[in-house]
Amino acid sequence: MSKYIMGIDNGSQSTKVSIFDLKGYEVAFGNWKLQDNLTPEPGVVIHPEDDLWDSIKMGIKKCLENFEGNTDDIIGIGVCTIRCCRALLKKDGSLAEPIISWMDVRMKESYKHENKDVAYVTSTTGYISNRLTGEFTDSASNLEFGWPLDLAKLEWSEDDEVFKSCGLTRDMVFKAVKPGELLGTLKPELSKEFGLPEGLPIVASANDKAVEVLGSGINSESSVMISLGTFISAMLYRENTWEGSPTSFWPTLACVPHKYVYESNGIRRGMWTVTWLKNILGEEITTEAKKLGLSEEDYLNMKATDIPAGSDGLITILDWLATHADPYRKGIMIGFDQRHTKFHMYRSIIEAIAFNIKNNVTDMAEEVGCKLEEVVVIGGGSNSDLLMQILADQFNLPVLRKEGTSCGALGAAMCVAKYAGIYKAFDEAIENMVRTEKVFTPQTETHELYHKINEEVVKNVRIHTDEVLKRSYPIFS
Repeated sequence: MSKYIMGIDNGSQSTKVSIFDLKGYEVAFGNWKLQDNLTPEPGVVIHPEDDLWDSIKMGIKKCLENFEGNTDDIIGIGVCTIRCCRALLKKDGSLAEPIISWMDVRMKESYKHENKDVAYVTSTTGYISNRLTGEFTDSASNLEFGWPLDLAKLEWSEDDEVFKSCGLTRDMVFKAVKPGELLGTLKPELSKEFGLPEGLPIVASANDKAVEVLGSGINSESSVMISLGTFISAMLYRENTWEGSPTSFWPTLACVPHKYVYESNGIRRGMWTVTWLKNILGEEITTEAKKLGLSEEDYLNMKATDIPAGSDGLITILDWLATHADPYRKGIMIGFDQRHTKFHMYRSIIEAIAFNIKNNVTDMAEEVGCKLEEVVVIGGGSNSDLLMQILADQFNLPVLRKEGTSCGALGAAMCVAKYAGIYKAFDEAIENMVRTEKVFTPQTETHELYHKINEEVVKNVRIHTDEVLKRSYPIFS
């Protein structure tokens, strides 16, 4: 009899839900787009209403609509949610305030208890766990940066001063559980609503990027994973944390308990910039894509394939969301002339993504002292053969695309497989559940061109534009 596992991947733009068999083959998929974040005042970024939970419910329902098997054969649900967010809850677990996004300036600070209705402070995982199970449990590996967690033990700190420094008390936090451990069982009313087995285990994973590392099969120190999402960054898998203060990356918790992921400096609003351009271009793109039976993204990729590498000199700098350290920076396209079309703009944006993340990965690899042999790329952008080839040409390394719609959902499902004893170790789950769909091989001539553009142009643009933008920032901020 076949058995199945559901994996939930709750990201910044959408929730993706997949059902896998025990070998990691995806048998059903559903997704639901999140609403746009709200910015009621500068620096404040929140998720509207109960959008995260609503998107997960709808994603589950959409996935089950596409599932042809018997729901009684689903043995568990793995949960992966957005990291570095903050959920402020009432005593009954409902929202006291909208969920605070990772883009919100308040996430740079310790929690300040200013709302008497707030009884609990938790992550998105804790909030979704409570909505699914009714238990007050959270994933220890999604409790970094501002949480009083003992990183070595993956348990709450025993030092009250550490709690105090985070603005928290012990009665405000949920029970922390490790990846591959039980968060609780699905509420009876949800079992009935979804048509899922009663008592279905809901299993913890980790922060979304760490879960993607697991789901992409990264367990070698010579591989790097690039996640092409709203926030684009790259990860190295490591046995030990980093001692000292790195400059080009930061060590975070892996989805494998007591292991680590080193994450590069990232690109804020990375693939979001592609959506931005698509919206700017408007109905013409939609109409032309429909004529050819293509998605808007596939249409843009098809047209941009005819644009030469380097976009005829059109250079994009991806500062559509500036950092707190350099708030004056803005997105830039420089080098327009009569040759350039909307498809040059599109190609220039995806080349900018590749330039930026390639430079960030190079800095991290040099600081860590590792030699990379392959690049694994995941996320929505990995569906673009054009972007994957550009990355291969930039890195001059093979670039791998993995099977399945969501590595985050697969990684969450792998945590269930570990919990249920299907596989005794996470490495065994990787061996059995992760497969490569396609390998993109670098082209020497294109690599040499990209290297020249990068060294002579891309790395030097901000030296000149920063001074101009510092002048315009006080006027337009």
